[in-house]
Amino acid sequence: MSERAFAAINADTAQPVDAAVLIAMVPVEDQLEVVLTRRVDSLRHHAGQVSFPGGRMDPTDTSLDAAARREANEEIGLPGDAVEVLGHLDELPTLTGFRVTPVVGLVTRPVAWVPNPDEVARVFQVPLAWLFDPANVTAMAREIRGHQVTLHRFEWEQEVIWGATAAMIMNLKAIVTGP
Repeated sequence: MSERAFAAINADTAQPVDAAVLIAMVPVEDQLEVVLTRRVDSLRHHAGQVSFPGGRMDPTDTSLDAAARREANEEIGLPGDAVEVLGHLDELPTLTGFRVTPVVGLVTRPVAWVPNPDEVARVFQVPLAWLFDPANVTAMAREIRGHQVTLHRFEWEQEVIWGATAAMIMNLKAIVTGP
């Protein structure tokens, strides 16, 4: 879904809350893998969904990069100094009232994932090449709040990647490989 479509759908929503996620890419042999989490079922927002580590800005965060790094450390034990920030994707307003900035980063050293049991049910990695392969994504047209949108969905092992997370993956793909 495009940023314009999300903005139009959210026109009647209160002031969005700034948030950041970390699209952490891990070198594995001769490819990059993207780190994803499945959230625990007891969370208030996006319970049980697959997402990138991240969350809302805290008053102590000096930047969106700092917020993404802090959240990744809190959620999966990724030390902030083990991430080289490569850039940002398009800001994405969500249907739940967040304005999310995806921070793209390269994990620069081996890390053992330590999921926070209050937030993360599972940490897993998906090869970037697999995510970029058109055979692995399905698109479906939906009407949301009176607007026609295209939603994307991936199925990796037993996990379903959809919604804002899939939209961010599609944005990353468009930037890296072209639309």
